[in-house]
Amino acid sequence: MYSAKSAATSDWDRLIRHLLSVPAVALLLLFLASSGWAGWVRQTSGSTLIFTSVQFPVDAQTGYITGASYSGSGGEIWKTTNSGTNWVRIYTHPTASYMGVDFPLDAVTGYVVGGHLLKTTDGGATWVNQGSPSFFMDVCFPQNTQTGYVVGMLGFILKTTNGGANWVTQASGTTKFLSGVDFPVDAQTGYVVGGDTLPGNTSIVLKTTNGGSNWVIQSENTNEFLAAVDFPLDAMTGYAAIGRGGSVGGIMKTTNGGANWFRTPDSLDLSALCFPVDANTGYAVGGYGPSSARVHIIKSTDGGASWPRQPPGTSVYLAGVNFPLDARTGWVVGDSGTILKTTDGGVWVEETPRNGPSFNAQGLKATPNPFTSFATLPGHETERFALFDVSGRQVGAYRGDRIGWDLTPGVYFLKGFKGESAPVRIVKLR
Repeated sequence: MYSAKSAATSDWDRLIRHLLSVPAVALLLLFLASSGWAGWVRQTSGSTLIFTSVQFPVDAQTGYITGASYSGSGGEIWKTTNSGTNWVRIYTHPTASYMGVDFPLDAVTGYVVGGHLLKTTDGGATWVNQGSPSFFMDVCFPQNTQTGYVVGMLGFILKTTNGGANWVTQASGTTKFLSGVDFPVDAQTGYVVGGDTLPGNTSIVLKTTNGGSNWVIQSENTNEFLAAVDFPLDAMTGYAAIGRGGSVGGIMKTTNGGANWFRTPDSLDLSALCFPVDANTGYAVGGYGPSSARVHIIKSTDGGASWPRQPPGTSVYLAGVNFPLDARTGWVVGDSGTILKTTDGGVWVEETPRNGPSFNAQGLKATPNPFTSFATLPGHETERFALFDVSGRQVGAYRGDRIGWDLTPGVYFLKGFKGESAPVRIVKLR
């Protein structure tokens, strides 16, 4: 989720600037923002929220998604009970954004973190706000619904042993931004990753072997930020995603419980990763900016030795990934309400939330047209459109307020994803 391309300002940068109102905190949070080239099919949800995380707790039928907004105008929680055929918004808040979700045992009792610590015991029908002394990015209940951990800004690590009735702050030994947590086997041995989010940043890996009574710094590397962590089977072999906040991206791997970490051979900006069955086959997602060339879904089938890219079928930033049962059926979520699903480990279809914002594309008119930098669609600035070249090949997708900003000169055709209007011809001059 986090790349330090000096000339690029990511959508996640803009999101985090608005999530918290304190200027110093907003500056700290700038970071927020079948391996054989399987084909992708692209649709759209129509939502303008950033979908930040996704989890199917037990099977491939019932799943949850958390969402945040660029403007700080609120967050949402979505749910499906039919494998994504329909997604329904089940919770909204006018100001708080939500970043992580964990249903540890079933699809009934779970936790969501972000601007609040939320808990449900009825499958999301109702949510109890357990408070929040900070802004949190990730949550992990490793064995049951009682003992869990949350991590977030300014080095905060909280632990509960009574289902969130009380949360106790643990001494992390750092004030860095903590973005990912994983206790792979039990509630005793766990890992936390994160880093600085300013120029000259340093990543951090923390480990505990006594339930958080002590956290030990295992690794600190300059010019990188660790966005997520996953130990698939045990506490020895694990992966961390390198993303926004560092000058390079990629994947870090350990095979000795974090005593040593080495970089796998890639340099993409990543936000989340998932090894669903073993330590060999896994997925990672990320990217920055509204261009398919900078959006990533990568898959490894050899324990991270190689990470071939899969065509994403979208030009929006991708923030979360989850494969609940095996390495074939999974979901990826991201900016503008994007929900992608695969059932064969790499051919992805974007799903549509049932009660997302309505779309009305009558009378579309791009202005200016022709254009040199980008065009807009007045009245449709927050809606999303597919763009095709003269051969009929889809070459991207854009919001209505920044059409074609990264296109090469040429003639293109713009169309709503649901076919509500005739294509609009646009011309980029240079």
